[in-house]
Amino acid sequence: EVVVAQPVWAGVDAGKADHYCMVINDDAQRLLSQRVANDEAALLELIAAVTTLADGGEVTWAIDLNAGGAALLIALLIAAGQRLLYIPGRTVHHAAGSYRGEGKTEAKDAAIIADQARMRHDLQPLRAGDDIAVELRILTSRRSDLVADR
Repeated sequence: EVVVAQPVWAGVDAGKADHYCMVINDDAQRLLSQRVANDEAALLELIAAVTTLADGGEVTWAIDLNAGGAALLIALLIAAGQRLLYIPGRTVHHAAGSYRGEGKTEAKDAAIIADQARMRHDLQPLRAGDDIAVELRILTSRRSDLVADR
């Protein structure tokens, strides 16, 4: 059996405690649908699983947040040299109307994010800020979480 490298798109509906990731191929077929905890070990496992699915093909990640709960995932993806696009939440919301299926769910949003990344060519890549800015964002979001938990 010959395995051909294929491009894949990983859409992430980001949250504080966990994220939902949906991976699709060029034909919009779902290859992976998974909730993942927002911690380093789980996120590194997800990155490895998605990279394995692509089997040498290009992986494009897309996410609906560019700070806050998504800061750790963004930092890990950038550190791993992954291509990462930002899709604003309002763009996901507007696009959602054209997709069939149940109401708003994390899985549906992740699928929409992946599909929009696959089809659109006007999305902005997220790039590494300097390390200090990334660290500061992570610390600030962690502090906000702690304050909210009081």
